[in-house]
Amino acid sequence: MACIPGLGLAQNTTSRPAILPLQEIRPGMKGIGKTVFNGNQIEEFGVEILGVLENVAPRQSIILGRLSGGPLARTGVMAGMSGSPVYIDGRLAGAVALAFQFSTEPIAGITPIEQMIESFEDSGRAEPGTNTLAARLEKDAGGEPRLVASDTLNLLPSAEEMRHELLWGGAEGSLTSVATPLSFSGFTADAVEAFRSDLKAMNIIAVQGGGSSTSAREQSDEPANLQPGAMISVQLVRGDMGVNADGTVTMVDGNRIYAFGHRFLSAGPTEIPFSESKVIALLPTLVTSMKISSPGRPLGVIRQDRSSGIYGQLGEKARMIPITMEIVSSQQVRRTYHLEVVNDRSLMPFLVNMTVFSAIGATERMVGDSTFQVEQTISLSGLPEVKLENFVSGSANAAVAAARFATQPLAYLMQSGLGNVNIQNINLKISSLDQRRAQDLEQVWSDKQEIKPGGILQLIASLRNQDGQETMQTLELTLPGGLPPGPLTITVGDGTALDRIESGRPGRAAPPTDAQQLVRAINKSRRNDRLYVLLSRFEQGYVLQGETLPSLPPSVARTLAGDPSLSTNVTRTFLAPVANYEMPALASMVTGSKSITVMVTD
Repeated sequence: MACIPGLGLAQNTTSRPAILPLQEIRPGMKGIGKTVFNGNQIEEFGVEILGVLENVAPRQSIILGRLSGGPLARTGVMAGMSGSPVYIDGRLAGAVALAFQFSTEPIAGITPIEQMIESFEDSGRAEPGTNTLAARLEKDAGGEPRLVASDTLNLLPSAEEMRHELLWGGAEGSLTSVATPLSFSGFTADAVEAFRSDLKAMNIIAVQGGGSSTSAREQSDEPANLQPGAMISVQLVRGDMGVNADGTVTMVDGNRIYAFGHRFLSAGPTEIPFSESKVIALLPTLVTSMKISSPGRPLGVIRQDRSSGIYGQLGEKARMIPITMEIVSSQQVRRTYHLEVVNDRSLMPFLVNMTVFSAIGATERMVGDSTFQVEQTISLSGLPEVKLENFVSGSANAAVAAARFATQPLAYLMQSGLGNVNIQNINLKISSLDQRRAQDLEQVWSDKQEIKPGGILQLIASLRNQDGQETMQTLELTLPGGLPPGPLTITVGDGTALDRIESGRPGRAAPPTDAQQLVRAINKSRRNDRLYVLLSRFEQGYVLQGETLPSLPPSVARTLAGDPSLSTNVTRTFLAPVANYEMPALASMVTGSKSITVMVTD
């Protein structure tokens, strides 16, 4: 095997190599591949072409090749080899990208280089994405919009977007993208295990890392002499915690690089820094062998993450989002973390969720009674700050809920589709107690059973904590004028319970019209440390294609109810919201909901 110098510090002068078109590929051709098996040394391995699988996906073909040489006989195609260039007669044919998981030979799927280049033609810098997270807004008592939190908030791309099989037929017959090793430094084992299924869905293998990736301040102004076959590390988190994905460079054309040969995280246009990577060891296994590596100095920025690979530019610097996170333990010990997280609308919420969960787990217990107070400030360019505070308490999964609460407003900001939400920094403070500090709502009653429109009603709520201590709260509320006679339902509950009621209501949710409105709505979202009151009344109506139609004339109502052609577009409604109120905050989490009914009279 020939050894080739890997990474240098001179100005990059590598130019695009000669290309071998897919139509010239024939079975029996022999060539070489290039990758790193140890340190930074690029080494050659043998490649024998077995044939071409045409149209395995829309406008995608795959070259099948048998690899040989070096450690491949005992490791097979390894995680971390993604992007290893394959040359035939000195011309670049493609990149090692796929493998059969349980194959007894190192047979690889090779992405044609023409396919990789074509997928990045005319691709520019990262642009604002489309609306991927529908924020539901409701009006509060003063008419201001309020965000209604969703129980089904998804922090990852859809399973369809992350599909990595090209051929199907069971695990033993699936031609699958070579897994990407993702190294974690500064994370607890529990945190990595908790997210293992999510990582597996993204075709990522979690690997224990050491140290952390370097910051942009250490990046040289002079691009490295990066060569095809060299390892790079894509940096998702750096600082007191590190998350780095490793793969191989396929082609260098001036300051442009092409790598991996398959999608990384389906991010599309993005802005992710990448650095040098050094292979420390190879780990042969019966399922998926892998390279174990560590990141070096920053080199540039990944600009595109497409189905045929990733594309980046040398010498550029990515803007990452700084996060300061303070964990105050139950023993009042303070631990502060300083991180930078990739500025990507799809990836950032998921990564913040992981880092917060790990930071909590590093000092606090994950099982047993616990309470977390989460305080969060998100600073935005040209917009008011997002400032939220909430309690999470329970005997299990409290840390999961606390991490999710810290992530939720960030997900709405990043994935709103409004395009001009520029996050400057994030500050988190999470205080922990080794006890359950929560009060359950036991009973609700009012001082009147009948009331006139515009009248004053006193509402009393009884709560009880785990020690049996009772708390009484009262609220005087003035009913809206002009209410028609009839029953009025009064629902009292915690913020999550009332959000669940409103998010399940038929009708079209009012989306935010601009970033200012979204920030105000997030800041007005319901907390879990107080009770909220929702007034609603019986009013039969319909929702037609998302539009709410209350108090319809009887003839129209009969038409909507009786026309079978409209049955899939019409939903009948019975309760219409009237007004919202909230009770004073408590120094604990509150849970539960109760409803009572009073009569509105003339």
